[in-house]
Amino acid sequence: MKTVTVDKNNLEGAAVCLRNGGLVVFPTETVYGLGADASNPQAVENIYKAKGRPSDNPLIVHIANFDDVYKLAREIPDFAAELMERYWPGPLTLIFKKQPHVIDRVTAGLDTVAVRYPSNPIANELIRRSGVFVAAPSANLSGSPSPTVYRHVKADLDGRVDYIVNGEGCEIGLESTVVDASGDFPVILRPGAITLEMLSKVHPGACMDPALLDSDKVEKPKCPGMKYIHYSPKADVIVVCGEKQNRTEYISSQLKANSNAGVMTFCGGEYPDAKCTLSAGNTMQEYGHILFYNLREFDGHGVDTVYAEFEIQDGMGDAVKNRLYKSAGFNIVNV
Repeated sequence: MKTVTVDKNNLEGAAVCLRNGGLVVFPTETVYGLGADASNPQAVENIYKAKGRPSDNPLIVHIANFDDVYKLAREIPDFAAELMERYWPGPLTLIFKKQPHVIDRVTAGLDTVAVRYPSNPIANELIRRSGVFVAAPSANLSGSPSPTVYRHVKADLDGRVDYIVNGEGCEIGLESTVVDASGDFPVILRPGAITLEMLSKVHPGACMDPALLDSDKVEKPKCPGMKYIHYSPKADVIVVCGEKQNRTEYISSQLKANSNAGVMTFCGGEYPDAKCTLSAGNTMQEYGHILFYNLREFDGHGVDTVYAEFEIQDGMGDAVKNRLYKSAGFNIVNV
């Protein structure tokens, strides 16, 4: 398959491609998405093929008009309507009981559908021009870090999709918060930039799903990223969690025995014995923005091990922890 790259000023061909059952990669405010017409079973099947994605992993349906959610959802609780009013368009995916016409290939056979209204103007314009609802997971090969820049998308999916829209965005850097709104209160299935604290202001019963602590508990995932190891570079990732000085001392000692390791620092630090050192910034927002980019860059440096510094923090820290721990296969060292 020949992949055509376009920019934000040339979206018509990509929009027609979506309408006709093709695959289009586009930027959002979170990460790049791999889109297809959510009502076309073969187009949706082609998403799974392009990514090598497990077939029991549901997809998120992207809309570009607030009222379109009512064409997909059968029931919208009052708390979900308030969340939509506060945080749409934006990095929030809501799971509802689905309308009968929503195809099983999108929902992985579940009676619920995940819906998001992205705030990225390129994504919105593309969806509007296409005239269809767009099912879109992250635009990476399944299991690898989600892409936040064009060249990482191209490395994974060139020749596997019809169009790639090369555009700005992805300022958040982590996928959307996914909230199950099909019950009596909001349950976070995947943490993101819309935090538990923000949800609790709408409904005091908001909580995290217990499966976030143990993915082995998940038999039938209700959203992407719940069941399988995700976001992993080619190198082994080891998360080093604790106070800054303890992290530095532990990683420095490990580097003496491994000359082909990289380090991802948090709140500064130098590791002269590392093959390469990349910064994750000084805040969890900065960490989230650069995490996936850094993991892919370590592959470019050819390291076999990545030591990633981390500190437990609430808010955006929940999202960073979720992605980072999964990228490490829960290989965590507490110091």
